[in-house]
Amino acid sequence: MCVSTDRSAPDRIQHAVAKQNAFHRKPGVSLMDAADDLFTREDPIFANKELLEISHLPGEGRIVGRDDEIADLATAVNPAIFGQSPSNVLIYGKTGTGKSLCAKYVSKRLVSTASEEGVTATFAYVDCAQDTTETQAVQTIAEGVNDPEETGINVPDKGLSTSTYYKRLWRILDQRYDVILILLDEIDKLDDDAILMQLSRAGEAGKITDCKLGVVGISNKIQYKDRMDERVKSSLCEREFVFPPYDANQLREIMQARADAFHDDVLEPSTIPRAAALAAREHGDARKAIDILRYAGEIAQANGEPTVREEFVTQARERAETDRFRELIRGSTPHSRYVLQALALLSLSNGRQDGFRTSRVYEIYENICRQEGSDSLSLRRVRDLLKEHAFLDIIEQSKHSGGSAEGSYTKHQLLEDPSVVKEVLTEDDAET
Repeated sequence: MCVSTDRSAPDRIQHAVAKQNAFHRKPGVSLMDAADDLFTREDPIFANKELLEISHLPGEGRIVGRDDEIADLATAVNPAIFGQSPSNVLIYGKTGTGKSLCAKYVSKRLVSTASEEGVTATFAYVDCAQDTTETQAVQTIAEGVNDPEETGINVPDKGLSTSTYYKRLWRILDQRYDVILILLDEIDKLDDDAILMQLSRAGEAGKITDCKLGVVGISNKIQYKDRMDERVKSSLCEREFVFPPYDANQLREIMQARADAFHDDVLEPSTIPRAAALAAREHGDARKAIDILRYAGEIAQANGEPTVREEFVTQARERAETDRFRELIRGSTPHSRYVLQALALLSLSNGRQDGFRTSRVYEIYENICRQEGSDSLSLRRVRDLLKEHAFLDIIEQSKHSGGSAEGSYTKHQLLEDPSVVKEVLTEDDAET
């Protein structure tokens, strides 16, 4: 019988730890008896792994390649340090270009600088991918800026009407603050523009009288503004900034600034340049570049290697691609996934083409629905799902003309690696 030696990264890590523990355990002592040997007490690869986590907000010296963007954003909100209304701002840029990072950094600096001027300022952060409804978003803001002992106001997780949450938010702001900056990350994920209308016109409508309010909207979609209500657009888009992708030099600096996440002499000299070159060539995404570096370290750790070698970067890139796509489709419906699966199957079986017509995608989609024992959606609804995937930059759509005989038609092409798409969708279907 042939036994496979392939293991996933977590399995390899566990296997390496087990081997290491077995080596150090005294002869005749079982694993159950040697409680101290169950976990490794020292990590031979990582010194401070937190520096490589996406949620980690680096210090000023670790923000690389965004001096101009930080300065522009600071200028837009600068009136807040004097207790005046900051400009409303809309920030665009692809994933991993430092939009949220810079917005949070500038907001923290604003709060501390305003305090030196005798102005009480704060900022609230909303992840609109999680809080997609108006009620969820306003509840998150109100809860984040409230101190019930000081205000006597309670902001429960649920159970109140949207209008009541607003009323409590306005009271909290007027009681506690001179200025607030509200960061709406992934603003394009909101169900509608209702909260944007309320926030951008709160002062003008007399909802708040003692507190000045500014909104910073952050989106990966440069065409997001086209979807806005005209009234919201006029008040929210006072200033607009576009964050370009990082180049290889900037990515190398970003990763070098976090190199102390590893122990000394663990990173081979070519590891960071290789990771930066890969990330710059494909996406210019700092988030993914840092992921690649972290995964490369975990692969070295799993294999019991003392150094993070360049060859581990390629393996880490494949894992980063898979994780990125999994994040993109998080929370998507079964039929939304069937449509992507249809495109992946077409791409894998037909090689590199300039896309596939809607009718062809729909044909494969119907086959998948039959295999899954599910009723297929209408062609019109599948077109809508394809548009949603295009909006998320998972696929690309192009218009074509077939002349008088065929008329115009649309082609759809995956922007993701079709093998990665198929792998993730297959894995997720197996888990559900």
